[in-house]
Amino acid sequence: MLLFYASILLLILYAFLIAFYNKGWKQLPMFRSSDVEGFEPSLKISVIIPARNEEENIALCLQSIVAQNYPKALLEIIVVNDHSTDATEQIVRSFELHNVKLINLADHVNADEINSYKKKAIEIAISQSTGELIVTTDADCVAGADWLHTVADFQNKTGAVLIAAPVRIALKKGLLSFFQTLDFLILQGITGASVYRKFHSMCNGANLAYTKKVFYEVEGFKNVDNIASGDDMLLMHKIVQRYPNRFFFLKSENAIVTTQPATTWKAFFLQRIRWASKAGKYDDIRITNVLFLVYFLNLALLLTLIYSIQSIEYLAYFFILVFTKTVVEYSFVSGVASFFGLQKLMSYFVYLQPVHIVYTVIAGFLGKFGKYEWKGRRVK
Repeated sequence: MLLFYASILLLILYAFLIAFYNKGWKQLPMFRSSDVEGFEPSLKISVIIPARNEEENIALCLQSIVAQNYPKALLEIIVVNDHSTDATEQIVRSFELHNVKLINLADHVNADEINSYKKKAIEIAISQSTGELIVTTDADCVAGADWLHTVADFQNKTGAVLIAAPVRIALKKGLLSFFQTLDFLILQGITGASVYRKFHSMCNGANLAYTKKVFYEVEGFKNVDNIASGDDMLLMHKIVQRYPNRFFFLKSENAIVTTQPATTWKAFFLQRIRWASKAGKYDDIRITNVLFLVYFLNLALLLTLIYSIQSIEYLAYFFILVFTKTVVEYSFVSGVASFFGLQKLMSYFVYLQPVHIVYTVIAGFLGKFGKYEWKGRRVK
C-alpha cells in the first residue's frame, strides 16, 4: 500500500510538470519566416555532419542540404568521416563538386584513442570552418529546402547565440517505429516548452545551431570531452550559463529535420542508453530533478505491476495509475504530434504506455551504471 501512495505522490508532481510543459508548448509562438524573396541572408553558415558507416543515408542527407534555398556563397558543408569501414567516404567525395568538404577523423585521432569521437569530429570541423553560424545535423537526417533559410532568418530576428530546432523521426511500419516516434515527440515537446520558459535547457544535435564565436567563448567541449554522448546538451548548458537569455527553440514546420528510426529494439535501447548516460553530467539541477521524477515514477509503476503477481489488488492499482498518467499526458503529446503532422499516432498512445514504462526504467538504469556499444564501439 505504501508503494501505491508513493506512486500517487509522484504522479501528482508529474501532473504539475506536464501541465507546465503543455502550457509552455502552447505559448511557444510559431515562427513565420519571411519568404525566400523577402529575406536577404548575409550570414555564412557551416553545416557540420559527423558520419560513421552511413553509406545508406549520407547521400540523401547531402542531397537535401545541397538543395537548400540558401545562397551557395554563404553555405559551407563539412562531413567528418569517423573511421568508416563502408563506402561513406566515397559517397561524400562524389559531392565535392557541390562544395562538400570531407575531413577524415583518422587524420587527426587514432581509432580507440578517445571516448567521444563525435565531439572531436565537430571540434575539428569547426576549427576548419569559415561560417559565422555552425549548424549541426546527423548523417541520417534530411531537411526541407527552406531549413537553413528559416534558421538564418530566426537568428537574424532574435540575435540568438544558440538555436534548438525541431527533429522528427521518419514514421515507418511496425510497433518499434510507432513507439520510438511517439516517444521522441514527447522529448521534442519538452525541449520546446522548457527552452521557451527558460526552465531548463534541452536540444538535439540533429538540428542545432550556434555561433562559432560562442563555441570558442565557452571553450567548446573542454571538460565534457571525456563523455561519449552529449555533444548537444552538454555544450548547450555551457552556452546557457554565459548567455541565459539568448537561446531559443525554433518552432517552425520549415525548420523540421527528419531522422531515421532505429531498425531493431536492440539498436533503439542502445541509443536511449547512450542518451541516458549523460544524465548525471548536467550542471543544471532542474533537469536532473525532472529526470529523477520521471525515472522514479516509472519505477514505481513497474514495481506495482510486479507486485501484482502476489496480490491482485496491485494490478488494479497499476491500471488506475497508468490510466491517470495517460490522461495527464494526452493533451500535451497530442498538441506536439499535431505540430509534427503525426496526430494519427495518438491512437496507439494508451497501448504503448506499458512499453514506455519498462523501457524508461531499463534505459535509465543501464545509462547510469552500464556500458554500451554504439557504431561498433564499446564506450562508457
